[in-house]
Amino acid sequence: PAVACFSDFTEMMRALGYPRLISMENFHTPNFMLVSEVLLWLVKRYEPQADIPPDVETEQDRVFFIKAVAQFMATKAHIKLNTKKLYQADGYAVKELLKITSVLYGAMNTKGVERADLSEEDSSKFKFDLGSKIADLKAARQLASEITSKGATLYDLLGKEVELREARTESIARPLEINEAEKMMKVAIDCVLEEVQKTKDMLNNVALDEANLEAKIEKRKLELERSQKRLQTLQSVRPAFMDEYEKIEEQLQKQYSIYLEKFRNLTYMEQLLDDHRRTEQEMFEETANMLHLMQSRLKEEEQHLLKSGNNDDSDVEIQEDERSDSEVEDRQIKKQRTAPETLLQG
Repeated sequence: PAVACFSDFTEMMRALGYPRLISMENFHTPNFMLVSEVLLWLVKRYEPQADIPPDVETEQDRVFFIKAVAQFMATKAHIKLNTKKLYQADGYAVKELLKITSVLYGAMNTKGVERADLSEEDSSKFKFDLGSKIADLKAARQLASEITSKGATLYDLLGKEVELREARTESIARPLEINEAEKMMKVAIDCVLEEVQKTKDMLNNVALDEANLEAKIEKRKLELERSQKRLQTLQSVRPAFMDEYEKIEEQLQKQYSIYLEKFRNLTYMEQLLDDHRRTEQEMFEETANMLHLMQSRLKEEEQHLLKSGNNDDSDVEIQEDERSDSEVEDRQIKKQRTAPETLLQG
């Protein structure tokens, strides 16, 4: 029997999902650590939010742990545990652990059977179409908005209840006179009759307006037909001067193409003329600069010769210088004359 009890315990623990493998050899000698671990796991499996201290290092901690587990299982699951056998932590403790595991195993099996029955009987009951529930959702939202608005109006009316209560009590306490009631009823009847007459007049007016609108619609339809016929006739008839207009338009197109070509040539020639004038101006400026440089050099040479010359041979040197200067000046004058002539010829 002990072996059968232990095999049932191991099978139940494996079915419940205990992470470790439990064998019979673990309980040949007292193994309080394994028993405490199994107890704590079973308590957490029964209620995950259970507050059981896991400290089992000293004797006092172990005793407190066993008492806490036994008290919890007695109050929550109505299972009486033998604390002495649990404290021994041997084969006798397995019988006490089997009490808790059998309850959890039975609950798991019954829950699985219920789920299987439900799935086999009618799984379509729990399948609902979202499309069919959209209308209900819209109606629920509308009702919620109406409830909030009605609640706000009710709150406002309840706030006015103090004033209305006094007026209501005064009107109830006042004695009812038949003559006044008859007058009020006659006035109300007259008002209702006036409203009825107004509605009748409005109905008659609506009929007249409808007839007028129909007449206007018919008139507009006739006008539309006439305008469409006129448009068709205008589209079919060719204007008198259309041939001449087309010929003139062709000639204008040709003249425009000629004008574009001449305008393009004119702009090209103007650009060439501007380039030629620019080159001539640059050449003239270069010749003027060269002449200015040559004049400045000649003046510097004359000053240098005058400073370096002596009084004895001054006449000879002056004559030679005058000859050289006159020759240089003649050459410069000839260059000045030839430069613009060449430019003009170019």
